[in-house]
Amino acid sequence: MTQLDISERQEGGILVLSVAGPINSYTFSEFQEKLDRATAKGSVVIEMEKVTTLSSAGIGVIMAALDDAETGGKGLSILRPSEIARLAFESTGFIERFPVISSLKDLA
Repeated sequence: MTQLDISERQEGGILVLSVAGPINSYTFSEFQEKLDRATAKGSVVIEMEKVTTLSSAGIGVIMAALDDAETGGKGLSILRPSEIARLAFESTGFIERFPVISSLKDLA
């Protein structure tokens, strides 16, 4: 099992969670905990270019966070999803539901 690495940084007033590794049934709870804490602070961008696996559990975490963010008047965007993450979003039909951006400048 490969470890999930999640780091948090501020860029121009935007909270960015950088995620690397697999988001699956072994790691989704750690991802959920960190994403919940981040979205409680405000709008969040999830940088996913180094995600190696995205299971339905991970997609469910993102869906719940997106719903919570929208309810709370906050934003949640996906930044540069890896090919694997993009394919997972597409295969579930949720690609249109998630705001996917290629740069933080896309938020302006």
